[in-house]
This record gives sequence, C-alpha cells and structure tokens, in this order.
Amino acid sequence: MLDFTATYTDQYQLSMAQVYFENGQKEHSAVFDYYFRKLPFDGGYAIFSGLEDLLEILEELKFNEEDLAYLKDQNYSEEFLDYLKTFKFSGTIMAAREGDILFPNRPVLQVEANIIEAQLIETILLNLLNFQTLIATKASRIRLVAKNSILLEFGLRRAHGPGGYYASRAAIVGGFDGTSNVVAGKNFDIPVSGTMAHSFIQSYDDEITAFRAFSQSRPKDCVLLVDTYDTLKSGIPNAIKIGKEMESKGQKLMGIRLDSGDLAYLAQESRKMLDKAGLDYVKIAASNQLDEYVIKSLLEQNAPIDIFGVGTNLVTGEPDGALDGVYKLSVSNGIPRLKISESLSKVTIPHKKQVYRLMNAKGELIGADAITMRDEEEVSRIYDPQEILKSLPVKNCKTEALLHLVMKNGKKTQETRSLKEIAAYSRDRLEGLPMEYKRFDNPHIYKVGISKALKKERETLLKKYKK
Repeated sequence: MLDFTATYTDQYQLSMAQVYFENGQKEHSAVFDYYFRKLPFDGGYAIFSGLEDLLEILEELKFNEEDLAYLKDQNYSEEFLDYLKTFKFSGTIMAAREGDILFPNRPVLQVEANIIEAQLIETILLNLLNFQTLIATKASRIRLVAKNSILLEFGLRRAHGPGGYYASRAAIVGGFDGTSNVVAGKNFDIPVSGTMAHSFIQSYDDEITAFRAFSQSRPKDCVLLVDTYDTLKSGIPNAIKIGKEMESKGQKLMGIRLDSGDLAYLAQESRKMLDKAGLDYVKIAASNQLDEYVIKSLLEQNAPIDIFGVGTNLVTGEPDGALDGVYKLSVSNGIPRLKISESLSKVTIPHKKQVYRLMNAKGELIGADAITMRDEEEVSRIYDPQEILKSLPVKNCKTEALLHLVMKNGKKTQETRSLKEIAAYSRDRLEGLPMEYKRFDNPHIYKVGISKALKKERETLLKKYKK
C-alpha cells in the first residue's frame, strides 16, 4: 500500500471543514452515498474494486506534522489545525462486496460519520474506487473474450503515474492472471511475469547470442522476444535452436513473444515452425496495443496465442479514462437531504438506504436491483428514478441485500480477503449475469429502481426545495 496522509484531498474539503468547525458543526452527523451514473465502455456492467485498499487507508489516515505546518501556511486557523492534530476517521461504512457486479445510480457505498470526517475522506474515496472500478471492469471485458488464455497486465510504463500500482491490483480483481509490476506483485501477492526488451537483444552482436545468454540465466522462465529483426526468418529459427539446446540440458523453453506485425499470421506461422521442430509445448505470447476488441479478433482468426500481455489500453481505461463516480449527501444531522437539478438523472436520492438484488424462484437474476429505505422489509414494486412512469412489479422475487457493514467506529469489521478470493468472488458473480448484459454491442440495460416509500420521500423533498 502506498503511504497516504489526510492531505491527500482537495483544498475545498478542508475549507468546508473549517467552516463546519468554526460554526460548531463538527459533531453534526452526515450520510454520503457513493455511486456512478454511467457504465464505462458502453458496457452492461461494472466490477467493484478498491474497497479493501480504501478501508486500510482510512484506518490509518491522519495529518502529520509536515501536513499541519503546510496547512498553517495556507491560512487555516490555529484552532482548526489543533482539531486536525487528532483527526481520525471514526465513522461507519456500508458497502457492496469488492468484486461484485455494479450498475448505475445505485449506492455502492454509504459513509456515516460526523460532517468533517465524511467530507475529508471524499477525495481519496473517489480517487481509489473510481479508478480501480474502471480498470477492473476493463480487465473483466478482456477476460470475457480471452476465455481460458493467460492474461498478463503489462501497463506500468504507460500508466498515469502511481496509478499503475493500483491498476495492477484492479486487473487481478477483473480476471487477469499476473502482472509485470514488481512492487504490486510483492505488496498484493500477484504473480509477476516478464520477458526481455528489444534493447537487450540489440545490445548483443547477434540475436542468437542474446537468446543464449538469457536462456542460461533464466532457464525456468525463458520467454524469447522474436521480432527484433525478422520474426519468421530470424527470431523463430533462433528460438528453435535455443529450445533444442535447452532440451539437451533437460530444460524447456517456456515461450516466445510477438510484439509487432500481423499477430494472427505470425502466431499461426510460428506455431507451425515450433511444432515441426518438436517444440509443441512452447507457448506463444502476444503484446502490442491489445484490448478486448483486438483479442476478440485474434481469437476469431484462430490465432494460436496462449498468453496476452495487455498494457496501455487496460491501465488507462481506454477509451473512457475515468469512471464518473460521485459522492452525494443524503442525510445531514438526521434530516434527509436532496440535490435538485434541471436533469432528473442528477437529482439525488435521500435517506439511509439498502440495495437488493432481485431473483426469480430459481435464484436466477431477473436483471434488476431495488433501492429501498434502510429499514424497509418488503418491496412489491420498484420505480425508475429518472422516468417516473416506468415501474416493475417485484412482489414475488427473492432478494439479496447488497450493502454490508464493512467499517464501524473507524475500524474494519471483516477480515481482509486476498486478491484471489476477491477475483474468484467476482468471477462467480459475473457468471450469474445473463449474457445479454455482458455483450459488447448494445448490451441489455440492467434495471435499477427505487421503492414506493423512497419515491414518495424524494417527491416530498422535491416539492419542499422547489418552493
């Protein structure tokens, strides 16, 4: 985990916090909802990632002496800075399970804390959850098309600064098998993988010498990059020679990597040459600007590629680049609150809430989640929060509560799950989602509706604040 302090925030959070402090509101309670309005990549679902990191950071979040000295220079009052000396998040958090499938406009996480604490954690919460959820979703889409192929995240050099650290983690949540990122591998217990650069081969007088040196140093995980000069006339023939030399020593060449050119054609020809030489066990890896669409195309062309190394398009969330997650106040000092907008899609939903996944009698998803008041026990119909004339009867549906207590009094309430456990959970949840929501072209729209009681409460507040 990277080292965060409480100054990992936006300046306006601190300015608002000082006003709350000076007006005697520091103990006023607040409830904030985290959710997003639009699915990334024009897809049909998202994968929740980043929660475990957020909870670990919040447990230790504080202002250190350097932070306070800096804030003093930013004209914050001495009294407020004295308050920040003992700042610690002591609130409660309800959240979806990390790795779960998500849909727009439903609470993914709710924060209950005093108004200052709830405000000061907004930026780091949005920063971590928006980014990791975006990358995990992209990784999941790639996993869907790659099927059983090995997927390796290779994006650190193209990532947006330290974001590459958390991108490696989120890629595993979304279904990848490993990373080239050594520090992420160490800290998150992710399998690490890597081959060689073209510069390594160029640094030798000839390709075969470079290959031989690498195979002698790394005999257990030797993957040779074959496209530095000429893939089929030089790279593959030299890789075959090295493979045979390794066999004579009781070793095995693990694989070859293609990083340019017509990957489908080169993979097919390379496979023929390797098989003819008796090296049918040698894997073929491919990289170079891959994404879910390129991989889908390669596999549709029957390209015999066993391993895909995906970098830039994964860790930058291409083409979206960001998830539009927001953090909105729903209760202030015990009073439900509402934000009004000219666009009904941006009118918030007040109150403490719960979210239920709806299933038929067989336990199969019906394609709808219900947002309810926290204490509602039964819901018979849900209403579209944006198109109020649309509704769906759900009286006989089975339900699963989706928001769980994950932090109380600033302390985690559940044991940390390993990345393998989170990824396995995500895989199981996604498997239960019908294919029409997972397709790339015009995916079916998963419904998210509010209960009748919540609809009535929102309408009452709309009338109140529009006066």
